[in-house]
Amino acid sequence: MNRTLQILITLLIFTSCNKEDINTPIPESENLTFISAVDISSYPEISNSNPTFNDLEGSQTDFLTILKDNGINTVRLRLWVNPSNEHYGFNEVKLFSNTLKTNGFKTWLTVHYSDTWADPAHQETPIHWQGINFTQLKDSVYNYTEKIMSELQPDYIQIGNEINPGFLHPYGHISNNFQQFIELMDTAIVAVRTNANDTEIILHFAGIESSDWFFNQVSILDYDIIGLSYYPIWHGKSLNNLQTKMQYLSETHDKKILIAETAYPFTLEWNDWTSNIVGLEEQLILPEYPATREGQKDFIKQIKTLTKELENGIGFCYWGAELIAWKGNQSTDASPWENQALFDFDNKALPVLREFKSE
Repeated sequence: MNRTLQILITLLIFTSCNKEDINTPIPESENLTFISAVDISSYPEISNSNPTFNDLEGSQTDFLTILKDNGINTVRLRLWVNPSNEHYGFNEVKLFSNTLKTNGFKTWLTVHYSDTWADPAHQETPIHWQGINFTQLKDSVYNYTEKIMSELQPDYIQIGNEINPGFLHPYGHISNNFQQFIELMDTAIVAVRTNANDTEIILHFAGIESSDWFFNQVSILDYDIIGLSYYPIWHGKSLNNLQTKMQYLSETHDKKILIAETAYPFTLEWNDWTSNIVGLEEQLILPEYPATREGQKDFIKQIKTLTKELENGIGFCYWGAELIAWKGNQSTDASPWENQALFDFDNKALPVLREFKSE
């Protein structure tokens, strides 16, 4: 059967099904290991500078060993189609993914379907896919996703990253071209389902505001897990509201749910001359979670707790765990995140790492 015709038939089937048919309840017997994840997408680049890392006791230890010894069981990696350099491209991610699997980690790919950052403000179609017709774009999405599944074989895959406004703009703009957005999403989903039996599909939304609307829009799609980004600087300072929204979304759509991205500072100081994203007390949740080692630890402890309390809460991912000031303390183009990494300014593991172990 022609691939395009196959995808269209699949889409019609999804559209004709009612909500109960697609959003099947999660079996009570499905008691998966809680996902304690970190996103360390920049580690291949950082490792080229040969930094040394120390564990919680102060002993020099391999970076991945420190993560593994502290209960981290899953690593999230971003994947760009044709980046300007090798970083986050297919070959680098494939090599690093194989290393992670060898070290006993599960892998979680966040496929941006872009040559660069994709987020609520940026969803740019890869340069090589621009200017082609919509049928050709769907074929490109299918073939690319099929290659990912056959060669990288992730345990979890995101179709897009923080796709609040859709992805692959302007073709897949959720408000301007909703039907095309659904067809492009479904094309990628079919590629995953056709080439993997156990890879779980995550749909990823940034924040909690308007998340009801978004997940209603995608309710006809065949996915497994709701993923949310939560950063207090952008998404509100109430962890109670976060938990309430997660419970509502999970119950409404009968889906497992996790925090796909979060982070918190252990200081408001800096270790290079690159401006940090979080650097003001007004960006914190105070007085509960100051920008201290204990404040960072307590914040992640509460993120883990509120997720575990949900009937279908399955885990969380810490973004930028590796983003030390790896280019030196004079650099103006290095890390805007070193005060939110999981290692201090001497590259020693921070107490927050203890919170990744699942009891």
